[in-house]
Amino acid sequence: MLFHVRMDVDIPHGVDATGLIAAEKARALELQRAGVWRHLWRIVGRYSNISVFDVGSGDELHTLLSSLPLYPFMRIEVTALATHPSDLAAQP
Repeated sequence: MLFHVRMDVDIPHGVDATGLIAAEKARALELQRAGVWRHLWRIVGRYSNISVFDVGSGDELHTLLSSLPLYPFMRIEVTALATHPSDLAAQP
């Protein structure tokens, strides 16, 4: 299943997140190499991203997202995706 995920990060002032940010990058790279974090784009001017995940279920996605080191500081919006009948890849 494909999911469109927007993650907005808001680390409170005064929190030293240097280690968390390094761990977040390592985890993101791990999930991309595993093929489940298919696309990752930065939203210009924000500490936010738009991503596409390819996982078996919403429960699996929740487990992956909650494993991110910056998860406690994120606001996350998830949208399940389905193939559009007019998509070129869906044509016979």
